[in-house]
Amino acid sequence: MQTIGESRQMRLPTVAIVGRPNVGKSTLFNRLVGQRVAIVEDTPGITRDRLYGEAEWRGRAFQVVDTGGVLLEDSDPLITQVRIQALTAIEEADVILFLVDAFEGITPADEELAEVLRTTTKPVLLVANKVDNSRREADAAEFYALGWQEVFTISAIHGHGVAEVLDRVIELLPPATPAEEEDTAIKLAIVGRPNVGKSSLVNAILGAPRVIVSDIPGTTRDAIDTPFERDGQKMVLIDTAGIRRPSKVQGSVEYYSVLRAQRAIRRCDVALLVLDGAEGVTDGDKRVGGYAVEEGRAGVVVVNKWDLMKNPTSKTLMMDFTRIFRKECPFLHFAPLVFTSALTGMGVAAVVDTALEAAQAHAHRIPTGVLNRLIHDAVDARPYSRKGKMLKVYYATMPSVKPPTVVLFVNDPDIVHFSYLRYIENQIRQQFPLEGTPIRIEVREATGRSRND
Repeated sequence: MQTIGESRQMRLPTVAIVGRPNVGKSTLFNRLVGQRVAIVEDTPGITRDRLYGEAEWRGRAFQVVDTGGVLLEDSDPLITQVRIQALTAIEEADVILFLVDAFEGITPADEELAEVLRTTTKPVLLVANKVDNSRREADAAEFYALGWQEVFTISAIHGHGVAEVLDRVIELLPPATPAEEEDTAIKLAIVGRPNVGKSSLVNAILGAPRVIVSDIPGTTRDAIDTPFERDGQKMVLIDTAGIRRPSKVQGSVEYYSVLRAQRAIRRCDVALLVLDGAEGVTDGDKRVGGYAVEEGRAGVVVVNKWDLMKNPTSKTLMMDFTRIFRKECPFLHFAPLVFTSALTGMGVAAVVDTALEAAQAHAHRIPTGVLNRLIHDAVDARPYSRKGKMLKVYYATMPSVKPPTVVLFVNDPDIVHFSYLRYIENQIRQQFPLEGTPIRIEVREATGRSRND
């Protein structure tokens, strides 16, 4: 497997935002990174996984980590996993912003988290949020009781006081260190409708509990990027929220999650479409796959939970499922199917192998001379005419990849039917290993020639 070219960049220092739920961590995160990345809604517990973004202040770039709200004494399993994610972010951080709510004042949850933060050797800035007026400014003084010598007062939603916090942050940041360039890593987006096992698949691929896994549909809300490496090949896994029909989620938290998942598809190289094998192909699966095709992404269909089938090792059963899938989703004719169980590990390695092959196909460029010979041989083998006019293909080129895009310069683009373009595509696929990627074929009129030539 060919590896991507390497270049050097600086590893950015990390600032983690921690605090109990609903103190405004995601609002502050969005302000620091300068765009709406984290979901913000007045509902406790919106952020669950760690979310990363890049910020810059006075010429210093750094990474910001938004975490789920920490409730140290809550025994709910999901809250426990959120706590683990937040504590992991504390370990990763170079500077920690301990965010509290000046409107509500000190709570037992604040005191419990303060106990934990006092044990770390990392710099911790105590930041009182929601200070929107002089009265709140005075109320914020009570937070000195938590044991810090300085309390920064801000309004994350309006930006008041944030500059003073950032000035102090960059004083505390360590220098950036050299790191491997990750911008060219192959990006794999885990997409699918809710509760098909996307986060479980991420964990199975990474071999570590990087993201939260829960049986509750919709647990993952933000797109979570996780860089990793396998056999020298750098990759990034993008775990996304489950996608439901937009009309069912308009105006809700999940509505924004759907938009974010679509953006994740837009910026990935390969979309791993995760299905529930026990449930078969649903309209939701088709819809998500359609997003990937519209964006021209390479695709691999991951048929998850295959261990729940009566005979999961049956080749006939896999062939029957594949036949049904091809019939239901003809627009994904290029995407290979991999049968897996994120729970048992069955087929997980094959998912990564197949995704890498799809990524290579997605970036494959056919030399112009070879492409023209192929196209002319195809046209000679099956001449095409319509409306009494014979199609003439003068030359072909591949101006871009990701996906491979072929442009045919012809005498009359109006007579070309999509079925003939599918024939041309099949001829290309017969000679080149392009499984896993769509091929776009555009038809243009050759300049300087009459349509009657």
